[in-house]
Amino acid sequence: MARPAKSIHGQWSSRWAFILAATGSAVGLGNIWKFPYIAGENGGGAFVLVYLACLALIGLPIMMAEIMVGRRGRQNPVNGLHSIAVEENKSSGWQYLGWMGLVAGFLILSYYSVYAGQALAYVFRTFSGVFEGVTAQGATHIYNSLISDPERLLAWHTIFMMITSVVVARGVQSGLEKAVKVLMPALFFILVLLVGYAANTGAYFQQGMDFLFSADFSKLSNDAVLTAMGHAFFTLSLGMGAIMVYGSYLPKDASIFKMSLAIGIADTGVALLAGMAIFPLVFANGLDTNAGPGLIFHTLPIAFGHMPGGTFYGGLFFLLLVFAAWSSAISLIEPAVAWLVENRNVSRRRAAVIVGFSTWLLGLLTVFSFNIGSNWTLFGKNMFELLDYLTANLMLPLGGLFIALFAGWVMSKNSSQEELKIRPQFLYLIWRLLIRFIAPIGIIIIFLNMVGLIDLTSN
Repeated sequence: MARPAKSIHGQWSSRWAFILAATGSAVGLGNIWKFPYIAGENGGGAFVLVYLACLALIGLPIMMAEIMVGRRGRQNPVNGLHSIAVEENKSSGWQYLGWMGLVAGFLILSYYSVYAGQALAYVFRTFSGVFEGVTAQGATHIYNSLISDPERLLAWHTIFMMITSVVVARGVQSGLEKAVKVLMPALFFILVLLVGYAANTGAYFQQGMDFLFSADFSKLSNDAVLTAMGHAFFTLSLGMGAIMVYGSYLPKDASIFKMSLAIGIADTGVALLAGMAIFPLVFANGLDTNAGPGLIFHTLPIAFGHMPGGTFYGGLFFLLLVFAAWSSAISLIEPAVAWLVENRNVSRRRAAVIVGFSTWLLGLLTVFSFNIGSNWTLFGKNMFELLDYLTANLMLPLGGLFIALFAGWVMSKNSSQEELKIRPQFLYLIWRLLIRFIAPIGIIIIFLNMVGLIDLTSN
């Protein structure tokens, strides 16, 4: 399979467009609740420092590898990996790594869309004043009434998949690029507004800052370091083909190193701003910081319901969630759409409909996992839990590991040097050391710990 000089889908009009798109892929629901929460619970500023180190040693090198492979292949992940492997006189079986990423993104989007649909529903609920003066019991009841109604949950899942498919159907510049040029600046603008709103809580804002940034090295257990390593890998949307296919649309003269660094900084910035916006409100209302995922749909509605202007700013917060989820969903569906266009000679519009409908259909398993199908189990997990475990614990770590091995060991030094063009030379040598040894070892440790083959969580 010959390697094309340029993607048939077109390319990003500028480096800035690519940074926005890749940041949109990386920034998702997890950035808004997970990173601030795990940072605060694991030593605040001390955890942030460890996380940044893990990002530099694992996350960014693999992101650079994915972008590099994508741009060199100029095709969807399956075809791109195949053509590069053949070019390097290596086994064409490496194309199955592309298949694993493509399938992982497809599976993730099927349940991610359901959660994004819930956030979309909460935009309307919050702006309409449903949460004004709400109690903890009332907030729980409102959430349970949404997820226990399969028709209502299905409707929001359907709406979200439709708006995602419409964007992808329009192509790289007319669809993906136009969408992220609106979504990402709007996301940052809303975040800054929410931080300003939280700053009005006075002493509680300072309490939130202490929770996030005061360095408590006594909390840096083995578990905290593993958490930092895992989040540094997962936060950048690695191992699912999304960054690789976005890289295939990147202009040849763009610096992959600079692009990756900008994306990592933006992704971390969003997570920290989210914490600065959320935790002062949590402390001001005497709520539990240990709420985990429930922070979004159970805890924060109570905070917004009892604060001046909470209806407006709460609505903005859930709109922020929708924007973050939407930009990520676009990147998750794109690899499969690109594969259909390139391999089955179908139009982009038709490919988006096929993949969008298939993802929506699989998403019914997650919709029903919350209600009529909550007792449908396999290996002791309901359908949503099974899909989440399969992707997060198995497919993504393995995908990231093999991408590192492909970039570091299958691609020749000349090929990677030609594509990366890192200057000065010692920076390239550092990247090569990280991608060949440090990052794979780190991912193996994360993977073995996640599947329970080793336990490094005790001090």
